Amino acid sequence: MEVKIVNFPETKVAVLEHKGPPGLEHESIKKLIEWRIENTLSPHKHQSYGVHYNNPATTLPEKYRVDLCISVRQEIPLNPQGVINKVIPSGRCAVARHIGARDQVTAAAYLYESWLPDSGEKLRDYPLFFHYVNVGPNVKELEMITDVYLPLE
Repeated sequence: MEVKIVNFPETKVAVLEHKGPPGLEHESIKKLIEWRIENTLSPHKHQSYGVHYNNPATTLPEKYRVDLCISVRQEIPLNPQGVINKVIPSGRCAVARHIGARDQVTAAAYLYESWLPDSGEKLRDYPLFFHYVNVGPNVKELEMITDVYLPLE
């Protein structure tokens, strides 16, 4: 798997915070998509991200957390879906690309378990995050592209 070191730019995002079982994440995603449609934020102009605070495979379901994000330029007013503003900070990141279904993003494990120990790099105090490069109902599972960012010092 190819790993690149990049400087990720500070990115303002609209966030729906998912807390709880990973199996219910699709309900949170539906709320965010509803909000995205109401605010006419095209996936081609407004990138989709997931900030993963813990690993669903090793975290108790009630402790699992992920911020489901859409890049924005404006402040987000109060809304029925509970979408709020946050920022993905700028900084150095290792990035690896995963192609295929998003239920098992192998690039995340590769970065942590294989690449990081031999890299000489140190983690920054920010969680792993995914950039969902292509999203939408017409994207086939085998064609899904997810860039996985591991924040570094």
